[in-house]
Amino acid sequence: MSQNSKVQKQGDGGSFSSLFAMLLVPIAIVVGWLIFLYVLGNPSNFLDADKIVAENIPSEKWHPKPGNIMGMMFKGGWLVPFLMACFIIAVSVIFERLFSIIGASGKGNNNVFVRKIKGMLDSNNIDAAISECDKQKGSLANVVREGLHKYKAMSLDGTMNKEQKMLAIQKEIEESTSLELPMLEKNLVILATLASVATLLGLLGTVFGMIKSFSAIATAGAPDAVALSTGISEALINTALGIGTSAVSIIAYNYFTTRIDKLTYGIDEAGFSISQNFATKN
Repeated sequence: MSQNSKVQKQGDGGSFSSLFAMLLVPIAIVVGWLIFLYVLGNPSNFLDADKIVAENIPSEKWHPKPGNIMGMMFKGGWLVPFLMACFIIAVSVIFERLFSIIGASGKGNNNVFVRKIKGMLDSNNIDAAISECDKQKGSLANVVREGLHKYKAMSLDGTMNKEQKMLAIQKEIEESTSLELPMLEKNLVILATLASVATLLGLLGTVFGMIKSFSAIATAGAPDAVALSTGISEALINTALGIGTSAVSIIAYNYFTTRIDKLTYGIDEAGFSISQNFATKN
């Protein structure tokens, strides 16, 4: 694969990931609001649904049916759709990265693949090693393939000394790695950001809910029970959504970074083997 082909390949994948990230946020916000207004805010989730529709009673006076989760979530207030959007974004990025990293991992076990490449290098069977890369596919195989092609070219080159040839092989492996790894890490920053932002939004909703609750208690005479319960519901719903989204984002981020670290270790190990084998046999 030529350098221009590798750059073109990275550009195509990068454009898709960038477009995905750019469109995901506004779409998630719109979907969050639609769910909030038409699913959670459906009058059937509240007591006296027929009266609500007939008399056009404002949502502030709606009371969720006992045990109705959707009605309770609706009472969480205007931050709920944004928190739902955060959750939608997190789940979308998780699936997008999952498919990307599964594809980048190749068709077989990478540890077995690296051992096969080492064995083929020891027997000086470079063409068989390149064929194995074509079968394996994935980021590790792509980097190893480029290193092996350079290995083969340097073996036939009579114009450079041994150190120059080794540096050329190492440079080829490093360039191939620099094109593969950014694609694996693409959009992970979204999960890292959501881990903090979702928690903060949840806490913000908690603060607003507690303000409403204390305002209800502070009224003259008997506390406003409806306003008090609404404020508490808003606080708890926002807290739950924020913490839940944050937890999912953190778990997914750590899982993906671990998978990427394993791939990086495999690339480093294979690259070192290629360089050392060339130094030994040439």
